[in-house]
Amino acid sequence: MFNNSSKYSQLIKDEAIRLGFIGCGISKAEFLETEAPRLEQWLNMNHHGEMKYMENYFDKRLDPRLLVDGAKSVISLSLNYYTDDKQNDPEAPKISKYAYGQDYHSVIKEKLKALLIFIEENIGEVGGRAFVDSAPVLDRAWAQRSGIGWIGKNSNLISKQNGSFFFLAELIVDLELDYDSPFHTDHCGTCTRCLDACPTDAIISPQVVDGSKCISYLTIELKNEIPVEFKDKMDNWMFGCDICQDVCPWNRFSKAHNEDAFKADNGLLELNAKELTEITDEVFRKVFKGSAVKRTKFAGLKRNIDFLKSTE
Repeated sequence: MFNNSSKYSQLIKDEAIRLGFIGCGISKAEFLETEAPRLEQWLNMNHHGEMKYMENYFDKRLDPRLLVDGAKSVISLSLNYYTDDKQNDPEAPKISKYAYGQDYHSVIKEKLKALLIFIEENIGEVGGRAFVDSAPVLDRAWAQRSGIGWIGKNSNLISKQNGSFFFLAELIVDLELDYDSPFHTDHCGTCTRCLDACPTDAIISPQVVDGSKCISYLTIELKNEIPVEFKDKMDNWMFGCDICQDVCPWNRFSKAHNEDAFKADNGLLELNAKELTEITDEVFRKVFKGSAVKRTKFAGLKRNIDFLKSTE
């Protein structure tokens, strides 16, 4: 005999899968005691570089009840973005797989809105908020607590079934639900492929990434000039970086997504090295309309491409 929390939890999980999410786990909304000293040390070591926003809302990052009044449950969700598609020109400046199609923020927000509406229509009035990588929520900590996967040595969340090419998002709600068991087992073992492969040595120890050295940070978050110390270390990445995921053995289980919004139907994959090196603002606006790449703006992407060219 199901009690209501069991019934509601299953309803939510079934609807999440129907909406296209590949994983859904639920954990109790409470203070993240284990993560608090880790986050504090990471900030004190200045591993966040110019990402000063990471210093804000320290308490809220660690306690979802400060984000949503009366919060009882954190519903963690994962959405696949893996693709076998590649840029046609192997010499072209590279872009991370997650940015091939439309901006994931808007795609996932629509799905979260739909899930919240479903909860209200099938369970009743529920107070809650949706979070997609743009608020002080420690996504990976909550996903690990909800049983979706474990945090690998490259600090990405890894699932035995799906690898790590997926986005994470949350619904924090004031509804009592059944809580999944945390994913306690680390299946990385003695493997160090991600540490060995990182060209900038950004992974300084298992699960600790110096963000200020990460190619994704250098090409997206960093607003100043890329430091000269990274010349010849960027591996031709112009936006983001997939190296530590590409070498991860667990990603042999990655399957191509079926999310139309993430398909590269904007001519991006057809651009060759010359076209990208000589990219104009007009081409940028056309190719990256509605894309996560717009975050760098034209000037930022041009800076990255020029830096790569200067290292040739």
